Amino acid sequence: MERVKVQLPDQFNFTARIPIRITDLNYGGHVGNDVFLSLLHEARQQFLLHHGYSELSFEGCGLIMADAAIEYKHELAHGDVVEIAVAATGFDKIGFDLYYRMELVHAGGNQLAAKAKTGMLCYDYAQKKKVPVPAAAIAELSMKREW
Repeated sequence: MERVKVQLPDQFNFTARIPIRITDLNYGGHVGNDVFLSLLHEARQQFLLHHGYSELSFEGCGLIMADAAIEYKHELAHGDVVEIAVAATGFDKIGFDLYYRMELVHAGGNQLAAKAKTGMLCYDYAQKKKVPVPAAAIAELSMKREW
């Protein structure tokens, strides 16, 4: 069976730290695949807010997720803390990719918990149609700076 493989970029310039709550656990007693995606959503929101945006306020348009891929690497449990690094790349006419490196925080060093990618499209919610990526957003999200 062919597996999803996510190739992460070399550089990430934003990191969100998120604790795992008891309500994040599934019937197996660990974080389920739906919650992994929710954690990525939270990291994406923090990344966008850091840049002065939200998914509904992105230089005059909104954002909508076109696709998602997650490569699971390590189980997560209640009380764990994850650091999720986020990077924007692959800008084209109507969208871009967000990459995520999720790591379980350990005192002796972090451990990779997941690699992921979401494809984001610029979207006009009032007109219900895709729109071009604003040049100002490309410039802002492409900035090479450390946080």
